[in-house]
Amino acid sequence: MSTQLPARKAYPSDVSDEEWAFIAPYLTLMTPDALQRRYDLREGFNALRYLVRSGIPWRLLPHDLPPWPTVYQQARRWMEAGAFEAAVHDLRLLLRVLKGRKPQPTAAILDGRVIQSTPESGGRAGYSGYKRRKGSKVHVAVDTLGHLLALTVTPANEDERTQVNALAEQVQDVTGDHVEVAYVDEGYDGENAAAAAMQHGIELVVVKLPEAKRGFVLLPKRWVVERSFAWAARFRRLARDFERLPNVLAGLHVLAFACLMLHQLIQLYSSS
Repeated sequence: MSTQLPARKAYPSDVSDEEWAFIAPYLTLMTPDALQRRYDLREGFNALRYLVRSGIPWRLLPHDLPPWPTVYQQARRWMEAGAFEAAVHDLRLLLRVLKGRKPQPTAAILDGRVIQSTPESGGRAGYSGYKRRKGSKVHVAVDTLGHLLALTVTPANEDERTQVNALAEQVQDVTGDHVEVAYVDEGYDGENAAAAAMQHGIELVVVKLPEAKRGFVLLPKRWVVERSFAWAARFRRLARDFERLPNVLAGLHVLAFACLMLHQLIQLYSSS
């Protein structure tokens, strides 16, 4: 029997009716009336959105949302089932078509972002000498609109070049081998990285800084992935690595991109 929570005021992070209509099929891993379901699925998703958006610990979820163990367990089920990745894939296709692009991209941008560790994640953290920070590194591939294609998580001391093969493989899996070129910064320079990308039919193009640069320089193509990181930074749970498991950190990043892309889709439909 489902447990009914008392009526509550809506949080700004709550999913809208239009957003829920799109995302619900991806999250319904069993029938809504299944006997083992104790809490409303939409409220569980609202609780997860509240956590990743506000940055609070799992145990501090408000009392008018489902209990944190229920939300955490359901989140792990969604992550293991690839629910968020499936939603991101379809959202990316729809957004590209609505913006006049081909459904599948032919170009991608790769980059990595170091996230400071915490006591929860410190045991698996690494030290980045370049960033002078101990933590995890989130490696992503996005299309030229900034929408997520692939993502991996490693200790911060892991070189970007080592993740080219994994990212390229994911990119071609989700696009059906449509990507032909990937733009990267000088951290990906070298024959090994280029060869790893070429194994999957992708040419790695290194976009270098001008030799005499002063201050911030907007690099061609490369700024798109930096904007994607800025979008994700709006989700305060991703400001640091608070997760004990790297796959949970990865899953919350995919969730954040799903929320961002879902919001964009509803806005496009509303304005059309």
